[in-house]
Amino acid sequence: MYLANFLDKLFKYDGFILIDSNSNKFVIGKPLKEKPIELKLLDKSLNYKLLLYPDLYFGEAYTNGSLKIENGTLTEFLDITLKNIGRGEINIYNRILNKLKGTFRYLTNFNKIIESKKNVSHHYDISEELYDLFLDSHRQYSCAYFKNENDTLEEAQVNKIDHIIKKLNIKPNQKVLDIGSGWGTLGIEIAKKTKATVTGITLSKNQLEYSNNKAKEMNLSNQVEFKLIDYRQLNEKFNRIVSVGMFEHVGRKYYKTYFNTISKLLKDKGVALIHTIGSTNPPRDPQPWITKYIFPGGYTPSLSELALPIENSGLIISDVEVLRMHYSHTLRHWKERFLSNKNLILEKFDEKFIRMWEFYLASCEMVFKWGDQVVFQLQLSKDNTSVPNTRDYIY
Repeated sequence: MYLANFLDKLFKYDGFILIDSNSNKFVIGKPLKEKPIELKLLDKSLNYKLLLYPDLYFGEAYTNGSLKIENGTLTEFLDITLKNIGRGEINIYNRILNKLKGTFRYLTNFNKIIESKKNVSHHYDISEELYDLFLDSHRQYSCAYFKNENDTLEEAQVNKIDHIIKKLNIKPNQKVLDIGSGWGTLGIEIAKKTKATVTGITLSKNQLEYSNNKAKEMNLSNQVEFKLIDYRQLNEKFNRIVSVGMFEHVGRKYYKTYFNTISKLLKDKGVALIHTIGSTNPPRDPQPWITKYIFPGGYTPSLSELALPIENSGLIISDVEVLRMHYSHTLRHWKERFLSNKNLILEKFDEKFIRMWEFYLASCEMVFKWGDQVVFQLQLSKDNTSVPNTRDYIY
């Protein structure tokens, strides 16, 4: 069986038992557990699909139930698999198909304002109650900041907000723009802690309504305003600009537009902070399963893809921080909360949805643990005197 031979060569550490659709068993690698994980294929087509294009077909098979994992969890299987793959490609077929699909997507993906709204709605407007079942109490849907990996999710998300506010070095009464403001927590906390005025913008109607209601509930409506508008439609100046977890949706074709817009909106002594998922590898094509089922229009850039459009916009990269394991810990918390609330989620969605989101959260957790995914925090300014010369003001 070609698939078994390929997998046996791939797994240098640990292993599992592969059972094909005819109940034939194959030992893959050198399993460390006395009772190894078993991967059961219930569809004959998976014998070649998983060999040719595992990046897409493994997630699809787990979601539709034609692939099952026994004697262990999906997380445990992905943990040993991603440890063996690391930051590399699985095989030549996978690389070629990713390149073909990625090139086609680049040529046909026009992430204009109306398309951006559709992409945001696809993920963020599916159910308000769903996010309450796995996010922290403030609905922070981005990488937390773990000063200690034993921090609770709530503690780590507060750490993240405080870290960003300190990096922005905000002064009272300054004007702050939050691009991709989510459910409003960052904007509200900036207003509370710095006495600045905040404008948050989003393309999600659900998030807009929630954010404005929250600001009103906290008596901050005179200090914080949320709008349903694309960043390209703004035409005013701000002292500070922050964007957390939104840049991944901009699209490679629009990096020049994005940073030119940041430069246009930022005052001469202003500071911007862009917090985005990124890759430690050279530029490569999007992960096909994630972009098909979870984040249409999404792409996580390499640092090299960001430097040139930033430089050409007239902005200065005044600080770069790479958050490495933080998102893996964040996703672990989200996944555990999601699965612990499975019965409640089944009241609104079906088992297929549960498996799809389990695969989304678990696979991303492991890619941040073993693969090329990290988070970049880019501090941008227009001159060398906009922020202090040392990082003491942050820490």
